[in-house]
Amino acid sequence: MLRLISPLVLTLIGLILFGDGAYIHAKAWLAQVLLERAFDRSIATGQAVKPWSWADTWPVARIEVKRIGASAIVLEGTSGQALAFGPGHISGTVAAGERGVAVYAAHRDTHFRFLRNVSLGEVIDVTRNDGKHFRFRADSSAVVRYDASGIDPATREAELVLTTCWPFDAVVSGPERYVLRATLIETNDRSR
Repeated sequence: MLRLISPLVLTLIGLILFGDGAYIHAKAWLAQVLLERAFDRSIATGQAVKPWSWADTWPVARIEVKRIGASAIVLEGTSGQALAFGPGHISGTVAAGERGVAVYAAHRDTHFRFLRNVSLGEVIDVTRNDGKHFRFRADSSAVVRYDASGIDPATREAELVLTTCWPFDAVVSGPERYVLRATLIETNDRSR
């Protein structure tokens, strides 16, 4: 009797674990669809649109590195919920394309995994939720302590900083951050 029950219990546990994993992937896929829709509606209406009613954030931009096929919807703020679904626009920094530094942060193992493949000189496209499009060039990168980024928010140029934890392949968080700096090279107003 015990020989019969053990395989059944193990099979049931396996099915539960598989279902839980499938649920997480389905939820992540659906979230990205809802983020894309909210971003498109924001551009169409000129209003910030939340991806779901209980969200504590909304899409502010789409960032793309076409050469490597990378694209992500950037959310306002860096709350735990926001960073679970996409890169966050750090509060207190300017919108991309404005004079100053726009800073986007994300997890190294999800939404900013592609940063390891971005080369200096690479073109980074940003489309804001108001329809304005900006093209940046990756100019420098550095690994810094989390409390010593060297980012000067009062710069007179329009800059973009993408930052994530370092090293890329670490399993636990540490004090170092990867900082990729880019400068504005082109503006194209696609807004209404």
